[in-house]
Amino acid sequence: MQALSSHVTDIEIDRAAFNAAFYELGLRWHWDSRAYAKLARQACERSRLEGYLQAEQAPLLRAYDAAVLTEAILQAKQRCHPAHAAHAQEGAPRFTRPPVRCDEIGV
Repeated sequence: MQALSSHVTDIEIDRAAFNAAFYELGLRWHWDSRAYAKLARQACERSRLEGYLQAEQAPLLRAYDAAVLTEAILQAKQRCHPAHAAHAQEGAPRFTRPPVRCDEIGV
């Protein structure tokens, strides 16, 4: 794994990008370091995300197709990733969730 600065790793950037993607899509999910380290054991992002959806968000899959939801999240993550990577030199990328919006899924 290539470190982008002395203490920021690709995994930390990916985790922040996923959390930003969840917010962008109105999903009230947040992966902390411990949860993401466990998920990151699976190399394939798509499989990792599909496994998470099946294990932790199964009720949502009654309303949304897992493949479509996975693709939407991965596309949003791809959009969010460059901004988090660009800030890596300033320290660990962080995603701070703004206050809850009334249009978020599950609220």
